[in-house]
Formats: sequence, structure tokens, C-alpha cells
Amino acid sequence: MRFDIISDTHGYLSKRLLDELQGADTIVHAGDICSASDYRALGQIAPVQLCLGNNDWSYDFGPEVKRVKIFFSSGLRWEVCHHRERLDLKLCDIAICGHTHRPFVERDRATGVLLMNPGSPTYPRSGGPSMGRIICEEGKVVSARIIPLDEVR
Repeated sequence: MRFDIISDTHGYLSKRLLDELQGADTIVHAGDICSASDYRALGQIAPVQLCLGNNDWSYDFGPEVKRVKIFFSSGLRWEVCHHRERLDLKLCDIAICGHTHRPFVERDRATGVLLMNPGSPTYPRSGGPSMGRIICEEGKVVSARIIPLDEVR
């Protein structure tokens, strides 16, 4: 399964981002989507697992969208929270955060949990616009990487 990971879109989905999301099995958004219409647009590409960011309000997205999103998919436990410091790595196999607009992928040394911040496709704070992609098969992470979204292909 292909999970495309985004965060901090802040009300703008670029053509480059939308093109890259085509073919995703699930889109995971780590908050600060800031647009109910963008939430609906992403849902037309693939099912969306969304948590609220510090600039989001639950009444825009429905009662199922909360500050922390925990779900099970591809045999793995996922936790999504906008703020890294609010993640509980004992609850999951894969943890996704946002907020800093700075991408990284790492393994937590204490728990072995895969931790990713996809950066921001809209307002990057280091490097260029970015997103993440995680491929999972049979309860294992096959690959996890950051994808640069420079407008030139």
C-alpha cells in the first residue's frame, strides 16, 4: 500500500502536489490543512486520514477529525499528530507529525517507531516544498522517503 504523507498545506494544494498524490492508496495529512474544500479535494484522490493542526477547527471537517488520529492500516498502527511532542510512540508503529514545515524521516531509537514529518508543500522552512511517501506490505514498512516538490520536473 502507498501512503502519501502531507502536512501544513495551509489552504493551498499546488498542481505539482496534486499530480504527485495521484495513485495513493491513502493520504495522511498531519494538520494545518486550513480548508474544508481541500479536504474534500484530497478525498477525491484517496481516503484521507487527517488530524487537526493549530490552525484548524474541527467544525470545518466533522467530529471524526481530532487533534490526534490513530488508525490501523496495512497491518500497522499509525498515530498522526500535528505536534511531535504530543505523539505517544508506545501506541504505534508509524508516527506522523507536522507543524515545523521541516521534513525528516527517522527511527526512534528507544521504540523502533518510524517517525516522519513530510515538511510543507506550501510554505517550506528548509529546502523546497516537500511531501512524504511510505510503502507498506504485509505489516512491514518497505520504504519511507521525503519527495521534493519543486515545480520543475
